[in-house]
Amino acid sequence: MNKSSVRVSLSHLDELWFQVSGTRCNLTCQHCFISCSPHNRNFEFLSRDDIQGHLKQSAILGVKGYYFTGGEPFLNPEMTDILIDTLQYGPATVLTNATVMKEEWLSRLRIAQEQSRYSLEFRVSIDGFSADTNDPIRGQGTFERAIRGVTQLVSHGFLPIITATRTWPDSEDQLVLGAFYKILKRHGYKHPRIKLLPTLKIGAEENRNGGYSKHQRVTSEMLKQFDVTQLVCEHARIVTDRGVHVCPILIDSADSLLGNTLQEAVDTPFNITHGACYTCYQYGAICSNISTRNLATGIEA
Repeated sequence: MNKSSVRVSLSHLDELWFQVSGTRCNLTCQHCFISCSPHNRNFEFLSRDDIQGHLKQSAILGVKGYYFTGGEPFLNPEMTDILIDTLQYGPATVLTNATVMKEEWLSRLRIAQEQSRYSLEFRVSIDGFSADTNDPIRGQGTFERAIRGVTQLVSHGFLPIITATRTWPDSEDQLVLGAFYKILKRHGYKHPRIKLLPTLKIGAEENRNGGYSKHQRVTSEMLKQFDVTQLVCEHARIVTDRGVHVCPILIDSADSLLGNTLQEAVDTPFNITHGACYTCYQYGAICSNISTRNLATGIEA
């Protein structure tokens, strides 16, 4: 197969991501696709100054929304200020496990949200509807801590998107969704928003359950009738402490680094030859807040 035949170019830089806490996380999840942990320093924190520079450049390029990920973003001591800065440029979303929230941070962010013309979204990772279903994946005690974080967010007027990576059989989707709704409502989240995600068979998940087969790859034939706007590499890039990469999923892959500046990364197409690209092809919109295709019905995102 000619790799150039499965190349995707950026149509427009709609979404800009920041690997704001590098690969540092207070948890060590068994399915993490970049193997984040308290000890993983493969990628380092981004500073507020670094991000401000990219925000200014992004405004010139017409970026419509910003996402912050890690690791756990709130391990970065400048995270609250970074989000407040970002709300001057556009809507912001932060992907968090919600286990390290502080009332002071949320109070400041609530005020910033009210004073901004743009929205602030929280996406909270919880991979089971109980300690028994969540903690074997995310670590002992994480379910109760995450639920406490969701309660804090709701009490400050935020409506977090709960993201759950599917570690159960497809046939159990509706059962899982029903259980999630029940437990979240019990904790005061009256109209919960839930987004189910597929597992990505790289990083820790590859060690846990095996990686992609050689046949799980996107081909030129598959793209002939496919809407490439469903692929994050068609409309987004991510900034790390090393430079600008193609997408949040592939930062550990050497070919994902497209340049040192946003302009370099915008001008560089990408060969979608990784196994993880196949998962994006299957489901679409994995990284964005919009609902993914081919997952359980009844999901609001």
